[in-house]
Amino acid sequence: MLAAFVFAFAAAGAQATTPAWAAAWAAAPQNFDALPQLPGVPAAPKWMVQGTVRQQLTVGLDGSQVRVRFSNRFGQRPLRIAAATVALGTGGDGLSPRSLQPLALGGQDAFEVPPGQERWTDGVALDVRAGQQLVVSFALADAVPATAVHHLPPQGSWVGPGDQTRAAQMGHASRPPWNLFVTGVDVKPRGPANVVVAFGDSITEGSGAEAGADAARYPQRLGERLRGEGRTAVSVVNAGIGGNRLLADVSGPSGLSRFAPDVLAQSGATHVIVLIGINDIGFGTFQGKLLPGFNPPTAEALAAGLQQLIGKARARGLKVLLGTLLPFEGAGYWSEANEAKREALNRWIRGRQDVSVIDFDAALRDPASPRRLDPRYDGGDHLHPNAAGAAAMARAADVAELRE
Repeated sequence: MLAAFVFAFAAAGAQATTPAWAAAWAAAPQNFDALPQLPGVPAAPKWMVQGTVRQQLTVGLDGSQVRVRFSNRFGQRPLRIAAATVALGTGGDGLSPRSLQPLALGGQDAFEVPPGQERWTDGVALDVRAGQQLVVSFALADAVPATAVHHLPPQGSWVGPGDQTRAAQMGHASRPPWNLFVTGVDVKPRGPANVVVAFGDSITEGSGAEAGADAARYPQRLGERLRGEGRTAVSVVNAGIGGNRLLADVSGPSGLSRFAPDVLAQSGATHVIVLIGINDIGFGTFQGKLLPGFNPPTAEALAAGLQQLIGKARARGLKVLLGTLLPFEGAGYWSEANEAKREALNRWIRGRQDVSVIDFDAALRDPASPRRLDPRYDGGDHLHPNAAGAAAMARAADVAELRE
């Protein structure tokens, strides 16, 4: 009887719990003013935003309440919100007026986010389903520089004059190329839920030749694969940044420096899939040659960086899944030396005994030429997968492991 009791207790403890809040959508912000400038191109002026910003987001988890995270992580002055709402989307910038809920912070309809910080709004009652579109609208109290931005196609963003937070459709609105200030949507799940954070660069973010479609983003394909099966619901949120490097700031903060806010701080996070390092290897290489002034890291330095991420995640109780780097021969980054680094790092990843491995390399390489992407999965630049490649990446993950 005692043995049976211990077994039952252990099994119950292994089951997923129902978190108070769980991340249903997220994005990793970049500092607009710190984005790299192309050689010979004058620096862009500050992008000042005013009026109402509306963003269309797709949630990955069912829930009975929602809350929204506003980020002023890179701001130098308060982000002052005069009014904000959330509603079910009807396509494009449209929303369902009957579903519209005002957002407040600490009970205040007008609120501010201090420089360098992020704030969650109070929760509001709104029934949402995984795969459903939400529309978040917020009116700025004054013109403010765009700082915390992210680019996650095909999410839509609109900016229009005045306070249009309750308008069914935006009027006189423009379409900026970036989403602004909103970096997370949490839901209050109805039952046990896991949150998987997909962390990486453009291959995670979804910057392939077909980046205008959700189908070209492997985290979304993986979320769809996990949806509706099993007792535990699973949300997969995308924390990728195009051009991101593990060890250095260039396109966004380095992977090491942003891992805590972009992964560990996600509500209800239980798992992280780490796929990063190809930009560290390839940055500075052009037509097979390393340009003067560049000193790319060794495979050993990248392995040490990944080991730091593993330690941080495990210290917070997250299960880590490391992804092998995809083949990239034929891309502008490629050289024999860079290929040797990729293969060395992949050997280190495959040899890990303390974490799980998703062998993206094996799933997407060309059987006839293993250093290249399979032509069926090549987005056209020999570096980024297309929609079929994103689907293959999603199939490579062990679904049962992500439900544990």
